[in-house]
Amino acid sequence: MKKNEYFLKGIQNTDKKVFIDIYKMFFPKVLKFVLNNKGQKEDAEDVFQKVLLQFSARMKVKEFTISSTFEGYIFTACKNLWRRELNKNKKRVTTDKDLEPIYDATEMSVSILEQERWEIYKEKFELLSDNCKEVLKMFFEKTAYSTIVKLLGYSSETVARQRVFKCKAKLTEMIKSDSRYKGLQTI
Repeated sequence: MKKNEYFLKGIQNTDKKVFIDIYKMFFPKVLKFVLNNKGQKEDAEDVFQKVLLQFSARMKVKEFTISSTFEGYIFTACKNLWRRELNKNKKRVTTDKDLEPIYDATEMSVSILEQERWEIYKEKFELLSDNCKEVLKMFFEKTAYSTIVKLLGYSSETVARQRVFKCKAKLTEMIKSDSRYKGLQTI
């Protein structure tokens, strides 16, 4: 049995041994990420738990497969969820009172929706030419156009900008033409 299947079936069947394996193998990386990004151990535990709940909820709704490794998938889901938490916390008013956390079904739905969008994006990104993947990776990492010109041998920054524009347009077109796209626009 492939490792992805082992983990997915274990989550689906609420297998305690599988959950223990998942925590031992994957939680340390998530913990490190959260600690390095303004979080604490409790935050990492919350994020990790929410992602596992999302997996479980998704599997109950429809067939669920992972095209990458389980580790990569769970880490990306945790990373996306933690970033959204950080952005949400910027907009919160703080209080000194202790409050009970409230389960928010909408929040879980948004997380699942976000993860499905990410999956389509990654799938379509991999279908791009090597040059497009390279130029878009640099663009998304906010690499200066002058550096892109040097690294990829373009004749000018204008050519680099045009290439980024064309590659983004191609990626957007591929995503929008996917039959799953319309269902993932809003909750």
